[in-house]
Amino acid sequence: MTHSATDYQHNQQKIAKMMIQLNQIVLDKPQAVKLALSGILAGGHLLLQDLPGMGKTTLAQGLAQLLGLSFSRVQFTNDMLPADILGMSIYDQSKLKFEFRPGPIFTQLLLADEINRSSAKTQSALLEAMEERQVTQDGQTYPLPQPFFVIATQNPLQQAGVYPLPESQLDRFLLCLSLGYPSTAAERELLKGQDRRELLKDLEPMLDTETVLLAQQRVKQVYVADVVLDYLQRLVAKTRSSQEYHGLSPRGVLSLQRAAQAHAYVSGHMEMTPEDIQAVFAAVTDHRLGQRFVPAHVTGGGHAPQTIAQRILADVPVIN
Repeated sequence: MTHSATDYQHNQQKIAKMMIQLNQIVLDKPQAVKLALSGILAGGHLLLQDLPGMGKTTLAQGLAQLLGLSFSRVQFTNDMLPADILGMSIYDQSKLKFEFRPGPIFTQLLLADEINRSSAKTQSALLEAMEERQVTQDGQTYPLPQPFFVIATQNPLQQAGVYPLPESQLDRFLLCLSLGYPSTAAERELLKGQDRRELLKDLEPMLDTETVLLAQQRVKQVYVADVVLDYLQRLVAKTRSSQEYHGLSPRGVLSLQRAAQAHAYVSGHMEMTPEDIQAVFAAVTDHRLGQRFVPAHVTGGGHAPQTIAQRILADVPVIN
């Protein structure tokens, strides 16, 4: 076995163990956990939207601890200013000059909790950091640590005191996930088991900076056959043929491919399949196509209507 193949197998074992640990913290949500980890290894940012108390922050904190990266958490509020996140220049009297004091964004993994409780001005402070992995303040540019991820949580727009994220901000998130209510069995385990926050304290890092960066390179090397790209492009063309919404942008298309490659990698494969595209399609595209999250109690519960992405997947055959 080659050295590269040995590294790949070793990383796969670490990732499999990491998913087992996460699934013990966030019960009954294996697909959401897999997608969240896929998004991180694809080098993308993650948006978790749901009602408060559904486990969004628990999932984000679990990911941060298991990835072994430096971590900051910012609780967004309506009176927060961009400088509270980015940092500011403060006059140092002993040196007779202004010095930049970095804000909490200078970390490898930033948890932006309840991001839509802050104004559009504060939300926009994240745009450059999420896209360029740098911060510009007072004409100076400061690089962020590598790798750099934002995991943001968002409350439904039906709640008081929230602002909708602008389209430009939504497009910076590779994946948008909702956890939803737990099953009856999972809820019983929550009631009878240990507090999830207590379990978080016992998590040991499974990866580190070097391993995460290596995994990101491996994701880019996942093979994509032309016939699979044909299917991906037919799905994209379908998003652009409707009058209901704007179609996927080129950045959205690249995000779809990278997320599907990461899903294949996390699944233990080195070749992307149509099933990988289907697994990530809704999480990559719904928020880009204008799909707004509406919790079950607002829609009346029961079976929720199909999302835009689900309708597109149903309409486009795998083989043309």
